[in-house]
This record gives sequence, structure tokens and C-alpha cells, in this order.
Amino acid sequence: MVGMSSKSWQEMIQIIANRYNQEYQGKAFSLPPEVEAMSIFPDWAAGKLQGRLASPFWELAKPQKNQHCLDLGCGISFLVYPWRDWGAYFYGQEISSVARDILNSRAPQLNSKLFKGVYLGGAHQLPHEDPQFDLAIATGWSCYYSLDYWDSVCREVKRVLKPNGSFVFDILNPEHELAENWAILETYLGAEITLEPLDYWQDCLKAVGAKIVKTLPGEAFDLYQVTFS
Repeated sequence: MVGMSSKSWQEMIQIIANRYNQEYQGKAFSLPPEVEAMSIFPDWAAGKLQGRLASPFWELAKPQKNQHCLDLGCGISFLVYPWRDWGAYFYGQEISSVARDILNSRAPQLNSKLFKGVYLGGAHQLPHEDPQFDLAIATGWSCYYSLDYWDSVCREVKRVLKPNGSFVFDILNPEHELAENWAILETYLGAEITLEPLDYWQDCLKAVGAKIVKTLPGEAFDLYQVTFS
């Protein structure tokens, strides 16, 4: 496992926030020659790797018109994905202050009715009343944290989802060839990755009363759609 050691949740959140703040600010990363020699490095350097890693959550649960959707670890999602075409209300939660500021500044110019703002903070503490969301999304970041943190995230999502709501998220699948190489790269970029067997994730989901509805494999991440009992 490439893992968290004994760091607290807040310490991990700050480490990961720093890593993404650096990326959103366009600051260079210093990487050793052995990392630059990895097969995935050219795609990362050219900005193409993110396209290979991004999980198309809408293929499992497409946001519908007038639905209230919560995007956890949203980055600049509202500027990238067709939220305006979907006509869904967007609520964001993000740990990168740079991404939060970019989105809160630019998104209202695109559609101030659909964009409901982004809160700064971890997904284990949501500043929302329960329950109000039709759909919650969390892609690209569960692998940075331990399963006990994910347990807390799932319980918070369960609290704020409507009874028939869905939670769509992705899990880094250690059986995919790209997963381990990406985990090594991320470690050198400043954020360690946790590679957990899928059985461990499924046990965690059962513990919080999550029922798997659909799955969709990717090059590194596998997408899951769950509902809560």
C-alpha cells in the first residue's frame, strides 16, 4: 500500500489541498529523472493524463433538470462539464482554496441561477441541512484517504441525500495497470495514494448501508453508483 501512515484527517486534507493549489496556480513541480522516465509522464506533462483518469459520472447518473446536485471535491467542475445543458442546480465542496475561488468567481457569470456556490472544507463535514440533494458526486480523490475517512464521508452523504437519491463516486482499482503508476506519480507530486483492494471498499459500503446499483470501469478508477437503505 502507498498509504496515509498515522497522519490525521486534517493533516491529510491540508497536504492534498497544497498539492492541488500548486496545480491550479500553474506552479511547476520538481520531479526526479526516474519519475520523468515513467510511461505516463509524457501524458501528465502534456496535460492529457487527467482526461484518461476522469470518471464520466453522468454515464451512471446524469444530472436532471432542476435536480439539486452536490459535487464533493468539485475542483472547477462547473466550468468543465455541461451543467448548464443539464439544467441541474450545482452545489460544490472543495479543499483547494484556489479552485474554490476560481469557481465562485467565474461560475456565476456562466449561470447564476444554477450555480449555488462552493464551500471550502473536507467532505466528512457538510454544511447542509438533511436531506436536500437528489445526487451527490465524488470523483478522483477517495484514494487519498483511509477507509475510515470514507466511512465518515458516506455517512454525511447519506444524511444529506433525499431517500431516493444516488451517490456516484470512483475508486482507484489496484488491478488496473495505470493505477500503481499514477499512485507513484502522485506521491512525488506531494500527495500519497492509498491502494486498497476492492473487497475492502465493498465491505466499507456495506457497513454504511450502501447498495451498489451500477458500476463502470475505467483505466485507473472504477465508477460506482449507490443508494442508501
